[in-house]
Amino acid sequence: MSFLAQSFRQVLRQVPNRSSSLAGAMRSLSISPAFQQQNKPAAESVDISAITKDQQKECQNICERINQQVQKSEQGRLFAVVHLCGKQFKVTPGDIILVEGYWPPTIGDQISLDKVLLAGARDFTLVGRPILEPGLISVKATVVEKTLSHTKTHFRKKRRKQYMRINFQRSPHTMIRINSIELARPVGGKDQAESSKRLF
Repeated sequence: MSFLAQSFRQVLRQVPNRSSSLAGAMRSLSISPAFQQQNKPAAESVDISAITKDQQKECQNICERINQQVQKSEQGRLFAVVHLCGKQFKVTPGDIILVEGYWPPTIGDQISLDKVLLAGARDFTLVGRPILEPGLISVKATVVEKTLSHTKTHFRKKRRKQYMRINFQRSPHTMIRINSIELARPVGGKDQAESSKRLF
């Protein structure tokens, strides 16, 4: 019994010694603040105003190149991503898109799609945050057709209960043809006041 008590005491005495030795090892592995300061390069002063001026000049150059392409009609075929009835559509002039669900415009209505998320051409892309400035891109469209979808069958049955129901559903659809996509005013220019239009 005394042998077990002695060995137990020795184990208890050795545990703190091990933890202290590990703590010392951890301290020796840690990087001291003096070492960090010794290898730290000298802080260089950076002129923030010069960076912003350079970025502004670069943005102006890009806007000038885009405006020159548009004036000379060298931009190619424009495309746009428009937000319409809760969905996004990538459209180009001449495309026909299908809007599902009820939508008020009738056949033959000329509409302007003003919620443009993105527009671009072969060499440039204008990205909105989340939409482009109103009046920058004009997307004109015509309502071509208003129809109903194909008949969807909704069949319900409960076994051994003499319960059976068949329902048919047809949801309204609207077909729209995109007539034109144009840059209404120069990129980076002042916003021009426009007459109020109905937004879709």
